[in-house]
Amino acid sequence: MQYHPTSYKRLYMLMDDGASLFNGDIENGITFLINNSVVGPTDRHIGCFLHESQSLHADKVLKFLEDRPGVLDEQVSLLEFEDVFLPDALRKFFTEVPAPKVRGDFLQQLVTKFSHRYFICNPNMSLTQETVYVLCYSLIMLSVDLGSPHVKNKMSKREFIRNLRGAVHEPSADYLVNLYDNIYLHGHVASKTRYKVYQS
Repeated sequence: MQYHPTSYKRLYMLMDDGASLFNGDIENGITFLINNSVVGPTDRHIGCFLHESQSLHADKVLKFLEDRPGVLDEQVSLLEFEDVFLPDALRKFFTEVPAPKVRGDFLQQLVTKFSHRYFICNPNMSLTQETVYVLCYSLIMLSVDLGSPHVKNKMSKREFIRNLRGAVHEPSADYLVNLYDNIYLHGHVASKTRYKVYQS
């Protein structure tokens, strides 16, 4: 089917109007997009829309995904992590799915969903899904520890390895060293999002 240029212009205008509504009132925005046939009504359609959108605000996306776990599942299923080093994959995940500002139940849900997806994308790796989960949480805590100016006594590489050695057994010492070095050199695993951020 061929579209006339004016159809594209109308589509972009509808998408822009829908994004503006979403950033003000989430449900009104989604309803507008569905009613104008910009987005389909299923969780899959909405997940794909979020995956491609560039003009939504991170806080609104986070709230919406927290309330719509089906959409979150669909959005996560679109992410590919094959052969991606774990902390880099976690950064990619939190670029697509905004990280909560505080640790809590929803962060646990996000880490669980990421661990499951990472495991599916890398079926031949030596780590179990449970180990990936533990490592992810350790990377998040290490990110905060190394990146926060309020933490005076930073976690050392030796402490990081020792703490994980008591919790997981599959990763080699070299692998754990590489995890630590990645955070030390490249920073927090959840510092960026591709969505818009309100400036305070």
